[in-house]
Order: sequence, then structure tokens, then C-alpha cells
Amino acid sequence: MIIANLISYILVLLGAVNWGLYGIFNFNLVSAIFMGDRSVGAIITYVIIALAAIWLIIYTVFANGILRFTNHRDDRA
Repeated sequence: MIIANLISYILVLLGAVNWGLYGIFNFNLVSAIFMGDRSVGAIITYVIIALAAIWLIIYTVFANGILRFTNHRDDRA
């Protein structure tokens, strides 16, 4: 689960950077890399980033609002 959380977090950050570039500079990094807004590579990338965001939302809800990136447990609670 920790690796899935970390990969999902990185993918969501990359998606946020892409949205920021698009909003500020009107430049879509994903479509520039894959030579088109609706190319197969761009669509797959968008779907993977969306699934990563959904994973982070669901995991955080079921983990009582705590997103874990390490195996350390707090035994004081």
C-alpha cells in the first residue's frame, strides 16, 4: 500500500503541474509529449492520473484521513 500511495501521490502531483502549465501558459505538457490532445498515449496518461487521484481519495477515507508513506505506526494512540 505504501508504494501505491507514493506512486499515486507523484502521479497526482504531475497532473497538477500539467494543469498549472495549462492554466498559466496555455501549454499542455501531456499533449506535447504524446503529439496530440486525444492520442492514445495522452488518454492513457490522463486515465492513470485520474485513477491515482481516486486511489488517494478512497485510501484516505478508509484510513481515517491519514495517508501513509512509511511503515511506522504510532503506538501512543
